[in-house]
Amino acid sequence: MARKNYLFTSESVSEGHPDKVCDRISDEIVDLVYREARKTGIDPWQVRVACETLATTNRVVIAGEVRVPDSLLKKDKAGNLVINPSRFRSAARRAIRAIGYEQDGFHWKKAKIDVLLHSQSADIAQGVDNAADRQGEEGAGDQGIMFGYACTETPELMPAPLYYAHKILELMAEARHKGEGEAAKLGPDAKSQVTVRYVDGKPAEVTSIVVSTQHMDGSWDSKKVRQVVEPYVLEALGDLPVAKDCQWYVNPTGKFVIGGPDGDAGLTGRKIIVDTYGGAAPHGGGAFSGKDTTKVDRSAAYAARYLAKNIVAAGLAERCTIQLSYAIGVAQPLSVYIDTHGTGKVDESVLEKAVREVMDLSPSGIRRTLDLNKPIYAKTAAYGHFGRRAGRDGSFSWERTNLVKPLKQAVKALAAA
Repeated sequence: MARKNYLFTSESVSEGHPDKVCDRISDEIVDLVYREARKTGIDPWQVRVACETLATTNRVVIAGEVRVPDSLLKKDKAGNLVINPSRFRSAARRAIRAIGYEQDGFHWKKAKIDVLLHSQSADIAQGVDNAADRQGEEGAGDQGIMFGYACTETPELMPAPLYYAHKILELMAEARHKGEGEAAKLGPDAKSQVTVRYVDGKPAEVTSIVVSTQHMDGSWDSKKVRQVVEPYVLEALGDLPVAKDCQWYVNPTGKFVIGGPDGDAGLTGRKIIVDTYGGAAPHGGGAFSGKDTTKVDRSAAYAARYLAKNIVAAGLAERCTIQLSYAIGVAQPLSVYIDTHGTGKVDESVLEKAVREVMDLSPSGIRRTLDLNKPIYAKTAAYGHFGRRAGRDGSFSWERTNLVKPLKQAVKALAAA
């Protein structure tokens, strides 16, 4: 039986955290390739990107393999087409500038950027493009397991601790970018952590709050930083009460001036729990950023969230975890597993059949259903890939709840069979 009364904690990191800087650059590369494909009339279904980024003091290294339009290539001395690094450097500089890094140790204009991208492996390409059993469908770009999750704890159907941890940093970043009062002196690098007390399985109050944020005024101490950030914390928490004995830890180690990649090296894909459900649900292990959507690490995780959210939105369960599994070169998932944690209104086996009926879970089917072949990924790089508002540009399409009616109909038909 599930526990009813307990404490649970989740953390978030800001867009300026070293790892998130790398996620942003990697996703800017994905967007660049999709955008250039559309601009030059290349079929975006043929785009392939697997881009990793490393950042440290005034240094960025971009590595990986890609299949890109000719407009992103140049001829080498032998006349062969190779990656044109200048386009990718420019994308990285724009990302760093947008985040707000103009510091001595990490500056969008001064950082040295190495581009070590090369053409996609033919062995991997054949698994995706030429799977023997695909029957017109592309195979998965790799093996793996992916999870999706949804619950009724927040209007966005996300776990409360992670939702509020993200919201705190989003509001702080918004105020910093706007130059809002003393928040203008906050730096891009920040972390948050929220502990929620659950009573009878529902979020009841916040028992501890941790915020560590970079600040550009070296005279600030922890007390001053709390004075600046506390209004944003309370605004983020909204109607969720703060316990009378709530413990606050704001810049608990004191001064935090040197931050970002100058303070700590960053890498793409090191914040996968922050990116998903804050530890409230399982994670298959694969990162999202820097990958085109033939990579089921990304696209199938989006599909699993989409299905879990629609199951909960349809009132078929209060909590739902979905696992999908894939093999490289094979189009359809090897398994679909659903757990409604004792909150389901119908048997999980019925839901497992229903989700296969309402959505094609091959990589091609996922990309078609969610319209993923677009330059929409840079904005996913910070504050979570889930629980966000679907955009008019097609971003966060996996957060829509347009499967509610089809799911109800499929479940009804299966139950009657």
